[in-house]
Order: sequence, then C-alpha cells, then structure tokens
Amino acid sequence: MAALTESAVASAQAAASPLAQAKRIIIKIGSALLVDEARGEVHRAWLDTVADDIAACKARGQEVVVVTSGSIAVGRRHLGLPDGPLKLEEKQAAAATGQGRLAHAYQETLARHGITAAQVLLTIGDTEDRRRYLNGRNTLDTLLRYGAVPVINENDTVATTEIRFGDNDRLAARVGMMIGADALVLLSDIDGLYTADPKVDPTAELIPEVREMTPAIEAMAGEARPGYGSGGMVTKLMAARICMGAGTRMAIARGKLNHPLRQLEQTGRCTWFIPKDNPRTARKNWIAGRLRPAGTLHVDDGAAQALAGGRSLLPAGVTMVEGTFERGDAVQVKDADGRTIAKGLIAYNSHDANLIAGHKTADIEDLLGYRGRDEMIHRDDLVLDA
Repeated sequence: MAALTESAVASAQAAASPLAQAKRIIIKIGSALLVDEARGEVHRAWLDTVADDIAACKARGQEVVVVTSGSIAVGRRHLGLPDGPLKLEEKQAAAATGQGRLAHAYQETLARHGITAAQVLLTIGDTEDRRRYLNGRNTLDTLLRYGAVPVINENDTVATTEIRFGDNDRLAARVGMMIGADALVLLSDIDGLYTADPKVDPTAELIPEVREMTPAIEAMAGEARPGYGSGGMVTKLMAARICMGAGTRMAIARGKLNHPLRQLEQTGRCTWFIPKDNPRTARKNWIAGRLRPAGTLHVDDGAAQALAGGRSLLPAGVTMVEGTFERGDAVQVKDADGRTIAKGLIAYNSHDANLIAGHKTADIEDLLGYRGRDEMIHRDDLVLDA
C-alpha cells in the first residue's frame, strides 16, 4: 500500500512540474554528460534514456528541441589531438570530425521511437541579425510542426573567437527566445543553484526557485570547472537572465542519472528560474516597445476586424504599402481612417509586399515566382495598439 501511495505522489508531482506543463521544451546537454572523455565516444546507454524521456514528452503532445555540446570532445580523439586547450583551428577541425558522429548518435537513438532528428548548426549572428533570426525561427517552427526533434549545436567549424557563443548554455537560452519556448532544462553535473559551492561548503543549500536575478543570486555562481565543458554556473545564470527576459522558465537539473527528465518531474529537485511573463507576452512586449517601424501597411475594415479578433494579416486586406523595408522588419498597421491599430514583423520585403497587397493567398506564387508565407504578418508576430 505504501508503494502505491509513493507512486501516486510521484505521479502527482510529475503532473504538477513546470516541465510537464510546458508545450515547447528545450533540453541542453553538455559534453561532460554526453561524451566519454577518454575514448571520445558518446555515452549511448545514457543518451538512450534521454531519448526515452523525449519520446514520453512528445507522446503527451509536447514539442522538444535539443541543444547539444560534444562535437569537439568526440572529434578530438578521432583526430588524435592532444589533451589540454586547443587552438581555434584545432577546435574547428575537431568539431568538423565529431559533428557527424554526434548527429548520427541522436538520429539512431530517436529513431528507436520513430522520431526524426534534424541537425541544425547556429552561430551568434543567426540570433542577432533580424532576418537570419526570422529564417532560423521559421525553420525550427516548421521542423516542430512536422514532428521532428531539432538537434542544435553551435557551428564551431565557422565560428571565430570574437563571435562565437563560447558555451551552449547561452545558445540554448537564445534559441528559447527565438522560438518562444515555455521551458529550458540545462542538464548539469549539479542539481541546481546552491547558496555556496556544495563541494566546498557542506552547509550550502539548494535554492528551489528564483524569481528575480539579484546581485545576491549572481554572487552565488562560481567559475567554470576545468574539462571539456566551457560552461559553469556563471554561464548558466547568464542563460537564466536571457530566459527570464524572454518569458521562458529555466531549470538547472542533475543530468548524470538515467532518465534525467523523468527524475526531474518525479522528484522536483532542481532550481527553477521563473519569469514574470510568459513567452508570448514577453515577445509581444518586445515588438510593441523596442522595435521602430520601418514602414506602414494600410488595411481595409475587414482586415482591421480580423486583427482585432486575434487573426493574422493576410495580403488581401492590405490596401497600400508605404516605406522601404526588408523581411523581418517591424511595420505599423493603420486602418482605413489612418489610425495606427497594430505593429508587427512582416514576412515580406517592401517590393514583394507591394506586389501581393490586395491579392488572395493563392495568388502569391504566381505574383512573386516563389511560394511565400500565407500571412503578411502572422498573429504571433503582431501586437495590437493599446
């Protein structure tokens, strides 16, 4: 009877977990968890349990993205590179060698559940340039819509010391911001943020929840430990700051155990960083308050009513296009009386927007010579004027 009670409690805890409640999840896996440093091989048995957890998430309707390290750690052994720090060109050569092996490992383990893995390589420029940001987000959204699990790594083969992320904790946070993730889980060798380093101070206590990034919280971070991973508590708190600003919940959780996501849900032992806003609210605030419009779309009464009802802006409702802008720029939307009613990120440049304005979605390909998006501005990229 006691066993049944414990099982029921575990099930209730799992259902109440922020991870179980999230619709779009990112899981970040570091080199120290994923790679056998001595042999340069992937810990396949452990990765299989992670894939089992991912399959369980997808079975209950959640979308999952993986941000992974490990390509350099895998590749360096196969190239016979020495221990210790590597030169930039050696890191890039190791990444080129290890990336294919890493992707193959994810492909094989997810295929056991009939899940397609999709390799995606990013650089920091892909998250800072608005048009590349938009392209990257659309690609990831499409992969998720078709049921794939994007497996993302920093593009070490082309990154340079000046522009590379330097760690995949912040890369994962940037991706979370890009796709509007509800939750990011950083699988680590520690089960959360402590008041002090628990390996040094036996009185250190786990902090289960953080709702504000104060100087006192940031002071609890230590330096990155030596080894293959380039992260540490410092970079995890940097990632947490990004996530909280984007409306994404973030957890630091122990990853060395088998089935780490299941363990997180059942035990709840981790540190959750809880933002004030949800991802959509944060994104809407960003569009409304931080982007200067590069142009104007005038719309008819039907389109204005559709926008007020939470719909996307279709080309058919646009009566005039003003300004010169590129795909992904912010534009304002005005109704037939010239009142500004919304602002959003446009899916077409000004030349193409002029060509398709007033036309049906079915005519886009004939007018432009390519099949663009159905919406001039998608509802997720649009905020109504207060």
